[in-house]
Amino acid sequence: MSSLSRPLARSLPPLAVLAVAGLLGACRADRVATTGSTYPIDVRTRHPIVLADSDRTLDIFPTGIGHLDPRQAADLEAFLIEYRRYGRGQITMELPRGVAPALTGPVERTGAAIRRLGGDIGLPPGGWLIGGYPIANPGLASPVRLSFQRMQAKVSSKCGLWPQDLGVSDVRSDWSNEPNWNLGCAMQSNVAAQVADPIDLVRGRPEGRIDTVRRTKDIGQLREGKDPSTQWRQDGKTNVKDEVGN
Repeated sequence: MSSLSRPLARSLPPLAVLAVAGLLGACRADRVATTGSTYPIDVRTRHPIVLADSDRTLDIFPTGIGHLDPRQAADLEAFLIEYRRYGRGQITMELPRGVAPALTGPVERTGAAIRRLGGDIGLPPGGWLIGGYPIANPGLASPVRLSFQRMQAKVSSKCGLWPQDLGVSDVRSDWSNEPNWNLGCAMQSNVAAQVADPIDLVRGRPEGRIDTVRRTKDIGQLREGKDPSTQWRQDGKTNVKDEVGN
């Protein structure tokens, strides 16, 4: 310690010395910049998209004679194709129990038609788990419920929550200049719902097969000093012409 700093240290009370030391220590470059308890500002941190196993369901409403109308047949075919591609375990079929006697036959025939369509698509006979569920009101339409498990993308948080008031009730929150908690949750949910294959959110897909004919032609034009690109022209209608020779 220099001769000038010794009198200064003697003249300062102990608490002042500790305060000055604390201020000097705060100037260190390697101090911790975050505490881990800060408010998540980024929407990807506040409402992250995660991959989890969830139920895929479809309700098939039996008709009077127990056949599948064109609309329900198309929905069922898409549902079963999705199960073949992404489903895990068995597909569950729950038949309504306690329906009117006149509907018992149509319900059973609808279940048989569903299994028959599954067989046409390639589902094995043992891939079905048949069960039933009690209905609450026999006067209402009671569907045949189908479900299976598959991995889906979804938002881990719950949208529509407002833990902080948007008004002026909390001065600290009002003056923080931060987005409200629910901002971006609906957008993240829509993005997750529109992803056909959730694996696309984890990694990109491998390259497909190359166009050998096109690649050979482009390499040949490059060797000749020509431009292999194409030119888009629009004269009342859109067409594509090679730049070479035009």
